[in-house]
Amino acid sequence: MLKIACQEQLLPGDTLQEKWDFALNAGYDAIELRAKGDFHFERRLPELKAALKDGVVMPTVCVDMLHFFGAFDADQRRDAIAQMKSQLSVIAEIGGRGAQTPASYGMFSRRLPPFEPPRGEEEERAVLVEGLTELGEHARKEGVHLYLEPLNRYEDHMVNRLEQAVDLIRAVGLDSVRIGIDSYHMNIEEADPAAAILAAAPYIGHAQVSDSNRFQPGAGHLDWPAWLAALQAIGYDGYLAAECRLTGDPVAAVRSIPGFLRRSGA
Repeated sequence: MLKIACQEQLLPGDTLQEKWDFALNAGYDAIELRAKGDFHFERRLPELKAALKDGVVMPTVCVDMLHFFGAFDADQRRDAIAQMKSQLSVIAEIGGRGAQTPASYGMFSRRLPPFEPPRGEEEERAVLVEGLTELGEHARKEGVHLYLEPLNRYEDHMVNRLEQAVDLIRAVGLDSVRIGIDSYHMNIEEADPAAAILAAAPYIGHAQVSDSNRFQPGAGHLDWPAWLAALQAIGYDGYLAAECRLTGDPVAAVRSIPGFLRRSGA
């Protein structure tokens, strides 16, 4: 049985408890949290503990920051790592599974001028392995996972495909670092998304879902039966977390996701 989560900002309601009531009624199994920078997520801990006490299931958190551990600027890298460590500690404190982050977002694209980034490939790999190692060691200490999310070529120039994430995780050598796959980015970058899932099977720890146009599953042309069948074939037992924009009536759109995914994965 597929376990389906929804990111908190998509759910109607003023509190996590209100959002949870809607989510349960719509057929969701959990809420995926979002974590801003400036240690905002850490300051939410009393709110999160109260929601946990009221039965809200919150297994994962996805970053919502302006810079990440692969930034060009060393100060930004240090800040991003400090923020991620805090988020890993918080999700551990509420009994969650882990936190998802890309290496970078919107920092550079080889598809736009000047086409060549200011760092060479060897330096970039060293930066990524160093950051993943530090975060992975912290995640291991906290008993949770760090999920590295490959983004498409227009949003990140360093980690676009699952095979690239696998290579980095192998270099780090920590079981606490896994891949957080995203159906939207895979639709752009993977020649065969289902085959990519099968090839990366031992390293996949989390999954986020949206359709080919970034709207809710069912609003685009992604081959959901093949994508979901690949996850089931590898024995994936995590959540499918809806991270998408909504088209049409937003309440109806977010309500439609669990039913659509379960029909497509039957």
